[in-house]
Amino acid sequence: MNKQQIKLFQSKKTDHWQTPKNLYDELNKEFNFDFDPCPFQHDINQWNGLEIEWGKRNFVNPPYSNVLGWLKKANHELKFGKAELIVFLVFANTDTKWFHEYCYNKAELRFIKGRIKFIDINGKTGPAMRPSMLVIFKK
Repeated sequence: MNKQQIKLFQSKKTDHWQTPKNLYDELNKEFNFDFDPCPFQHDINQWNGLEIEWGKRNFVNPPYSNVLGWLKKANHELKFGKAELIVFLVFANTDTKWFHEYCYNKAELRFIKGRIKFIDINGKTGPAMRPSMLVIFKK
């Protein structure tokens, strides 16, 4: 394994990865978000995005260790909450159970060219381990 591959595998040690500002700004310009239920380095003691009501237009870059939990919550918010739009930024794991149960033929899918350079807790950027996609749910 080369140094880059080792670095990518070590990045799995944490769920704290910030969406690059330019990508978020581009998405926000298109979708006009009013809420992020799981902001970067959020103190879960203040509130837990899986336990509160979301906004009308949500951006979700979930902890990738629990994508399924966040997709279930999004489904609930669209059916019973006030959410009208939820845009997920996730790895393009099209072989997973969560993809087929919650995303495939249920949402608009946009595959992102290249690897996103997420921002770690120290402010350093590094390419994602896998390709990413947007999963766009509309009520």
